[in-house]
Amino acid sequence: MKRFLILNLLIINCLIVPNSLQAAKVDTLEIFSASMRKNIKCLVVAPDNYRITGKPFPVLYLLHGWSGNFAGWLTDAPQLQQHADEYQMLIVCPDGGYDSWYLDSPVDSTVRYETYISKEVVGFVDYYYNTRRERAGRAIAGLSMGGHGAITLAIKHLDVFGAAGSMAGGLDLRPFKKNDWDLKGVLGSPLTDWANWEAASAVNLVPRLKGQDLPLMIDCGLGDFFLNVNREMHRLLLEIDFPHEYTERPGEHNGDYWGNAVDYQVLFFHKFFEKR
Repeated sequence: MKRFLILNLLIINCLIVPNSLQAAKVDTLEIFSASMRKNIKCLVVAPDNYRITGKPFPVLYLLHGWSGNFAGWLTDAPQLQQHADEYQMLIVCPDGGYDSWYLDSPVDSTVRYETYISKEVVGFVDYYYNTRRERAGRAIAGLSMGGHGAITLAIKHLDVFGAAGSMAGGLDLRPFKKNDWDLKGVLGSPLTDWANWEAASAVNLVPRLKGQDLPLMIDCGLGDFFLNVNREMHRLLLEIDFPHEYTERPGEHNGDYWGNAVDYQVLFFHKFFEKR
């Protein structure tokens, strides 16, 4: 009875939006965050042959960038619907807020997006969808702010995510003390709360990867203002001899770049899912 009631509540709070131009199915959901006490929207792209029973599907979580939202990925990369069919995976695009950087903020108790993505979204998707419910069946990637989120969430939650990727990611927040991304609102002032900036930056989490198994794919455009921090992440990974794929290709910090880069990332994760 309890499960029946929950499913009814899901139907009431969930808008199913089929796309007649693609074979894949696109669900627009609202997932309640207990940590932030609000409903947050999310897209789930499922293969046309998706069924609630039978062989479970691996899941790729795709995170949007700063000032974006849950719907942005299908705008920049509508081919994701074809990828879901071709590679037989669920693609989940949660909303990470306007400028959360996918962190549990140490200075703002209303920002709990690390908890939301790694626990609440994953738990919801595993409960209501036919998924592979082990780390080998989950990958996470993102663009810009979402690239930072994907790498940090994967490193911090190695028990949840089995592989990770970043496209044009802001992988070191420290060089950007003066910016319009409201990092101060999430991390505090760099003058008084610098330790928060140090702890949050993905590059400073690299030592945690020693002896771990986490396939990584990192790419960035040659005209991107995040290029140097991506190169630093690559250098640090090489320093600890951690296997990863790193690519620089022509492009700037825009939808044209990650709308193309995501094709390579999805293929990378498909190969990961096939091997595990």
